[in-house]
Order: sequence, then C-alpha cells, then structure tokens
Amino acid sequence: MPGIDDMVCFSLYSASRATTKAYHRALRPWGLTYPQYLVMVALWLHGPQTVSEIGDRLALDSGTLSPLLRRLEASGYLSRTRRADDERVVEVSLTARGDELRDEMREVPTQIATCMSIELEAARTLLDSLHDYTRNVRANTEAIAS
Repeated sequence: MPGIDDMVCFSLYSASRATTKAYHRALRPWGLTYPQYLVMVALWLHGPQTVSEIGDRLALDSGTLSPLLRRLEASGYLSRTRRADDERVVEVSLTARGDELRDEMREVPTQIATCMSIELEAARTLLDSLHDYTRNVRANTEAIAS
C-alpha cells in the first residue's frame, strides 16, 4: 500500500483544503463562504438560473444548495422566484447589491492566484488534468464494487 503522500486522493484532498482555506481568508471581508462565492460567480458569469442549473453547474445537491441560497438571499445578494408556468422550478437572480458585489470582489481571483504561485500555462495544464480526472472518475465510479 502506498504512503499517504503517494495517494492521489490525499493530494487532491489536501490541495482542496488549502485552496478552500485561502478562499476563506479572501472572502472574510464579505462574510461569504467558498460555496456561496461559487454561486455568486455562477450568477455573475451565466446570469439568472434555476436552482437545478446552479446545482448541476457546481455539483451541489439541493440539500446543500437550498440553505446556501437562503443565506445569500437574506444577505440581499440574490432573489429566488418560482416560475409562473411551473411553480416547482425556482429561478435565482442577482439583486442590484449582488451585481455591485462583483466589482467589490474583483481582486479575489488575483489574491488566490498569488497564493497558488503558479504560472498561467501550468495552471491551464493542471485545470485540464483535473477536468479529465473528474470526468474519468465520474464515468467509472460504477466499476467500484458496492
């Protein structure tokens, strides 16, 4: 059996925790968590979306996403409305305050990039590798004995 430091899963876990910790510090002035920030980024980049679309985009289930959206709504950053034609579907939109927040937080990606100390080309290679890895694990998970 390989040592912990030789396990891909542990290295991914450790990198994820370090990244989340960096975001925690960067997001502290706004009182946002990392998952809340990801929701805001999804809305800034893609505009209004359904709860289901946000969940799919961020790989979050409704049990995780609903309380998170509730807190963002209570903070005045977004609004949730039920579709008139199908009340089961909830649409999420930024408020004016949520739009303003994007400009306030414009330095967050730069702060995180500084923490990562990684060149743009290396970051692109890492990102491509992680996308491939995630796609492969999702596609092959059923091969693991239950």
